[in-house]
Amino acid sequence: MKPSLFNNVWYDTGVRVKVLFFGQLKDMVHRSEDTFDAAGPLSLEQVFGRYPAIAGLRSSIVFARNRQFSAPSESVEDGDEIAFLPPVSGGAGEYTHEIADPKGHFFALTRDPIQTRSLVERLQRGEDGAVVTFEGIVRNNTKGRPTRFLDYECYEAMAIKVMAEIGLQIARAHAISRLALVHRLGRMQIGDESVVVIATAPHRKPAFDAALEGINRLKRTVPIWKKEYFEDGDVWVEGEWDETLRARS
Repeated sequence: MKPSLFNNVWYDTGVRVKVLFFGQLKDMVHRSEDTFDAAGPLSLEQVFGRYPAIAGLRSSIVFARNRQFSAPSESVEDGDEIAFLPPVSGGAGEYTHEIADPKGHFFALTRDPIQTRSLVERLQRGEDGAVVTFEGIVRNNTKGRPTRFLDYECYEAMAIKVMAEIGLQIARAHAISRLALVHRLGRMQIGDESVVVIATAPHRKPAFDAALEGINRLKRTVPIWKKEYFEDGDVWVEGEWDETLRARS
């Protein structure tokens, strides 16, 4: 909604906000998005208060405004896209979204099987004496409860941006040549790769350290959610946000 002119005076007619829901929140409010108009100034916390069905999860939810993690007290403006993000659980062509850094780092989301060998060939150079690859595989049980398959969903436009941000931070912090973070979305069967982290470096220790930090931060920072299906039901897997994000909420 835009300000309106009346008798040569501008009046604030309010804001129109788009709200996105993910993971179990989508099930609880029975929709994936909502749009509403509100009069006067509004904070993210006040927007959240419009949805009592998810109020009980407030302590574990973080907020995003226009694809950036945001504090609950932040003001909402007309046309904003707001997302409520439960704890993370751990297109065109091959990737639905991708960011290729000029230095060779690569970050992507895909709904197809991840081609790990092709990614290694993309990153590796002659000066690299080490290539460390982590592959997250869908296992057949959770604490002994047989798993049938998994579904992964995410806030894609924000997720790829966050993946690139943390990936470049890791690359600057370790003596590596290149880093790749790739996550698969959609339905996955037992034995499928859900995520791949690859680090190349002249020496092995920085490569190991960067790959470990990559998967740890991806699982706690990137807005991706996992739903696990069993013979007797299904459940959204509860994870935990990184402490730096929880501190903002």
